[in-house]
Amino acid sequence: MSATEAAKNFGSILAEVRERDAVYVVERRGRAVAQVGPVRGRGLTLREFARLVAKRSGPSVDEECLRAIEEGIAIWNREEVPRSPWER
Repeated sequence: MSATEAAKNFGSILAEVRERDAVYVVERRGRAVAQVGPVRGRGLTLREFARLVAKRSGPSVDEECLRAIEEGIAIWNREEVPRSPWER
């Protein structure tokens, strides 16, 4: 897609990347200059986890289990704040 089209539709593009793992190549004057796509190795959202659980066969998961999993994912996805080099 052209850089102009990407700029006009950036919000929609990000939604597609998030929801469908879409990858877009942005071109300027017919040459690829950038790629917009999902970050690999990122944390898992609860919605993504629920999809994975729904696809597998086995016992169902109750609300308490889902809450515990959601807490674990939140801890896993928490951004780490680098320590200040001024702290001792």
